[in-house]
Amino acid sequence: MYQVYILRCGDGTLYTGITNDLPRRLAAHSSGRGAKYTRSRLPVELVWHEEQPDKSAALRRELQIKALSRAEKLRLITGME
Repeated sequence: MYQVYILRCGDGTLYTGITNDLPRRLAAHSSGRGAKYTRSRLPVELVWHEEQPDKSAALRRELQIKALSRAEKLRLITGME
């Protein structure tokens, strides 16, 4: 199983990514070893995640989410989408 996730960064921006080990990936982001984008925007907080059956499906969903506006992402996070 893969997870698509959204993090809220310390500066209020949102970061979307995928992983097959969410706890490990969150630890990497939190310690500054995650994505280059999140390294300078610590701390990060997991605000949303969703399971996908495989990497291909997770990548497709990640692209869908990245194409959303900030307002649409916030609605997704709060469960209003």
